[in-house]
Amino acid sequence: MNLAASVIEASRVGLTFQTADGPVHALKDVDLTIGQGDFVSFIGPSGCGKTTLLRAIAALETPTAGRLSVNGMTPDAARKARAYGYVFQAPGLYPWRTIAGNISLPLEIMGFQRADRKQRIQRVLDLVDLAGFGGKFPWQLSGGMQQRASIARALAFDADILLMDEPFGALDEIVRDRLNEALLALWAKTGKTIGFVTHSIPEAVYLSTRIVVMSPRPGRITRIIESPLPRERPLDIRDTPEFIALAHEVREGLREGHSYD
Repeated sequence: MNLAASVIEASRVGLTFQTADGPVHALKDVDLTIGQGDFVSFIGPSGCGKTTLLRAIAALETPTAGRLSVNGMTPDAARKARAYGYVFQAPGLYPWRTIAGNISLPLEIMGFQRADRKQRIQRVLDLVDLAGFGGKFPWQLSGGMQQRASIARALAFDADILLMDEPFGALDEIVRDRLNEALLALWAKTGKTIGFVTHSIPEAVYLSTRIVVMSPRPGRITRIIESPLPRERPLDIRDTPEFIALAHEVREGLREGHSYD
């Protein structure tokens, strides 16, 4: 990775939530650099802080310690500069708007002109293989298609960074495999930097250039694993010795994380 082209940098980042039952230490001493064009997956047990870290990058949570920057700016400044798109676990599409209308909404809020909005909507529908579905309503689409529409909405204003919080976690394995393939193809076409939260070891290994393994709370990075796999990855790469060895390394990293007090 070219550190000179880093787009996300975390230095000793900590985040503590104050609750009625006392403080909850969600993140502690997180150090991480994500380079331009990286596909970085965050994996760890439930409650380890991986989603909290992604939300902090997106200025949806505020660290209580350390320093976090996105494109050389604070996360809040990066949000205002529209530096990233964010895809949540659920598609979050408005049922009374068509798919094109849902994709258009952030563009309308940002003040894009009608002709520009129309062009952008068509481009991202093509990117996620939903050309011809812009006039449909969310309830007329399958779960996988709705999630692709959600990705299209995050891509519409052409941010360089795409942050994805378990976007395929609720889908069945066959649909998930198909969307994993589609996401890799989209990444190859756009060259975007992607941060991706997942619970799935095979998904993390299949998609990523680097895998960030996190410990149980307080969330710390126990291991950062560089992938030796080629960027072009057919699904059957999962049967290769290289893939299996990498999955084993991730599994070992997860076990290692449980040694913390």
